[in-house]
Amino acid sequence: MALELFPTPSLDRPFGVHLWPHFSKAFELVAGYPADEFQFVLGTTPMSTLRETSIFVAVYYTILFGGREVMRNRAPFPLRSLFRIHNVYLTVLSAILLALYIEELVPTVFRKGIFYAICHRDGGWTNHLVVLYYLTYLTKYLELLDTIFLFLQKKPLTFLHSYHHGATAVLCYTQLIGNTAVSWVPITLNLLVHVVMYWYYFQSARGIRLWWKEWVTRLQIIQFVIDLGFVYFASYTYFTSTHFPWMPHAGHCAGEAFAAFAGILVLSSYLALFLLFYFATYSKDGKPPSTRRTLRRMSQAEVNPKATGIQTDNASVRARKRQV
Repeated sequence: MALELFPTPSLDRPFGVHLWPHFSKAFELVAGYPADEFQFVLGTTPMSTLRETSIFVAVYYTILFGGREVMRNRAPFPLRSLFRIHNVYLTVLSAILLALYIEELVPTVFRKGIFYAICHRDGGWTNHLVVLYYLTYLTKYLELLDTIFLFLQKKPLTFLHSYHHGATAVLCYTQLIGNTAVSWVPITLNLLVHVVMYWYYFQSARGIRLWWKEWVTRLQIIQFVIDLGFVYFASYTYFTSTHFPWMPHAGHCAGEAFAAFAGILVLSSYLALFLLFYFATYSKDGKPPSTRRTLRRMSQAEVNPKATGIQTDNASVRARKRQV
């Protein structure tokens, strides 16, 4: 009897219960209407124009570099508790969104196949997925708070961190307005990485040193390799079916040319930068080299301990170095 009451996972309910109705009710509490009624309309939906996105990213970089200069001769703020809260809610938020994506995508992938899921609008661009795409896009602005915590605590601001945050917001915007069906692949992998990564940062902020720090970066690199495999395939399929039908291709792929180029360029740059970061940070025996050498290679904003009066040891800098 007890087993009958326990929700049993199935193809349509991977977690045993239907998550979407619960999510829709929570969405309605905030938006005033159910999630099923959401429509992404250019120029009407908040943060749906290039102007809004550009202004927000420009403000981000202004705060980033301006805030670093303001804090140069100031003592760091004790924000450890807020930093923990920040990492906890991003961990939970990423996990919830990932679970919703899984519930939407598992039936499609198993019943219609992976090509249908990444190339057909009815596979990778359903109304439910558009809601999730949009919410994921908005979380990229929330994640910009990472930078605020960094410079207020006078932590190193690396080029990788600075570039990655701003570029990801722009990338998500291009895919959202480009109706790119393959978007769910990079997004779900990114959410999985963020669950692991933000949980690691939460534990690190508590003073707990975890042995798998290096695997956070490795997981990010694996993510981009898989991303690019799908994005290259989808882009090739889109361009050949649309512009060069005489070339061999698997069919038509939903999306727009500008979104395809944006995905290829930005994700390729991420892979290159994360590889450089990995090899600059970890030696062959798995131990990081000196902090000064790593920052010299990867940082645009090197913090000088003697100038600031802040004593920074290699272990503490490595534990708090952020790459989202």
